Amino acid sequence: MEADEPTESVHSHRWRQPDAVMARSRGFLIITLLVAGCAAPKPILYPNAHLQQVGEEVADRDIDECREMAKGAGATASQGKSGQVAGSTAAGGAIGSASGAVGGAVVGRPGVGAMVGAAGGATAGFLRGLFRRSPPSNAYKQFVQRCLKERGYDPVGWE
Repeated sequence: MEADEPTESVHSHRWRQPDAVMARSRGFLIITLLVAGCAAPKPILYPNAHLQQVGEEVADRDIDECREMAKGAGATASQGKSGQVAGSTAAGGAIGSASGAVGGAVVGRPGVGAMVGAAGGATAGFLRGLFRRSPPSNAYKQFVQRCLKERGYDPVGWE
């Protein structure tokens, strides 16, 4: 063996580096999706005179205080993740089944296409429901909005 030829261990090490980078990238993507999915919606405030007078930092503190008051009064910050995931899974399965049946009919196997489409659609719906933010309950939103109005703010929506 000549000195210029790479040994097998060096060669195989070169191929493992992209795998490690891909694994880190996937991990980062999953963490990003989880954090984005868990971020709580917050009220959007109209820039009235009170907001301009107190500034964003005080407004954010007031929003947090109103949120805590709403939770203390028994209002829930979300409508419930399990119901959202179940509904999204069912809708994805139904849409996937219909799409798969059409695709399967093109090749003469609508039943198989419907089964494959239902499985794929249900999986996509499950994942979409799992990572999507759950909107706040109406009672929670109304409580927080009223609290903010009493403090001089003008809430115009939620994001």
